[in-house]
Amino acid sequence: MNRVAVTGMGIVSPLGNDVDSFWSALTDGQCGIGPLTRFDTSAYKVKIAAEVKGFDPVQFGMDAGESRRMDLYTQYAIAAAHQAMAQSGLTGHVAPERMGVNISSGIGGIDTFFKEAEKLLTRGPGRVSPLCIPMMIGNMAAGNIAIRYGAGGECVPVVTACATSTHAVGEAYRLIRHGYMDAVLTGGSEASVNPLGIAGFTNCMALSETNEPLSSSLPFDARRKGFVLGEGAAVLVLENYSHAKARGAHILGEITGYGATCDAFHITAPHPEGEGAARAIRLALEEAMYDGQESLYINAHGTGTPLNDKTETQAIKRALGDGAARKAAISSIKGATGHMLGAAGGAELIATLLALSEERLPPTIPLLQPDPECDLDYVPRIARKERRDLGLSISLGFGGHNGVLAVRRGA
Repeated sequence: MNRVAVTGMGIVSPLGNDVDSFWSALTDGQCGIGPLTRFDTSAYKVKIAAEVKGFDPVQFGMDAGESRRMDLYTQYAIAAAHQAMAQSGLTGHVAPERMGVNISSGIGGIDTFFKEAEKLLTRGPGRVSPLCIPMMIGNMAAGNIAIRYGAGGECVPVVTACATSTHAVGEAYRLIRHGYMDAVLTGGSEASVNPLGIAGFTNCMALSETNEPLSSSLPFDARRKGFVLGEGAAVLVLENYSHAKARGAHILGEITGYGATCDAFHITAPHPEGEGAARAIRLALEEAMYDGQESLYINAHGTGTPLNDKTETQAIKRALGDGAARKAAISSIKGATGHMLGAAGGAELIATLLALSEERLPPTIPLLQPDPECDLDYVPRIARKERRDLGLSISLGFGGHNGVLAVRRGA
């Protein structure tokens, strides 16, 4: 089996549009949530979101004409891939047929769908763009990125709602581990902060209606009432460890384990005892050869919904045992980023890798009133300077999809 290194990372997020800005804001306890600016919210119960700010596709190698032919989720993905590839220095060092792409979206081009449907209803079918379908479908970020970098290997995006980019990275890890690819660009992207996205999530009772940035996304807090919609993209370059070493690449971290399970229980609610999530955690730890003695940092899914945080706490305890669970340092970054949906797992994996390499654990920023049913160490409010041996990043998606990645710091 091959070892799998991380040699590049890129991000577009509500906290900043590059990795350094994202990490600095995250560990400083900043919040990327604010009033919705993209449409009139007077008829909406939810009036806030975690929007990406100051995004300019030209800064990431896209010209104005090119970006107009892409949904915003694809633009975000290309921007994150641009950063990751630049950091990795991979260009020219891998055969095209040995380079894959596994970048997807939980929802895809919902902004294009909304705008073109509006044209259809108000101006007739002749006004719908001929690019509607290519811009809307959920594989197009991966397709555009494969074209851009000449990646002729496997390009099979994974869609598992809020767990999308965690599963994308996990499946990319397996492609390299088992020898099918030498390198894979992987992660996820989402751009669903629009009238349809906000209305849809509000009406399925998933979003917080508090409308105060620091009191709306409250992971593991007794006051939590739902998540805040976020957006952005996170892309990583995974590479065969020996291949990366041979070309002198800087190793940012190593993927060492992956667990994927399904609750097979409900389309939106988690299993009440967290059994599926617990099995995914155990599988990732087992593959990472966790010995029970290593110190753990866990980046939790931690959406701030009443059911998720309680059952995720139960899952961590079931997987580790009560004693080891209480020794783990755990945080959710969704109080700062909102829920980036299909991009969340990628962003949280980047945070996990940086927590290990920088020896600084990002905080759960709004945690003021811990829920008695969420009684573990959730690194409340302030980042913690601390070395941890092994990192876990947990994602739990609608449909019962559970994904967990285990990582170690770079050598």
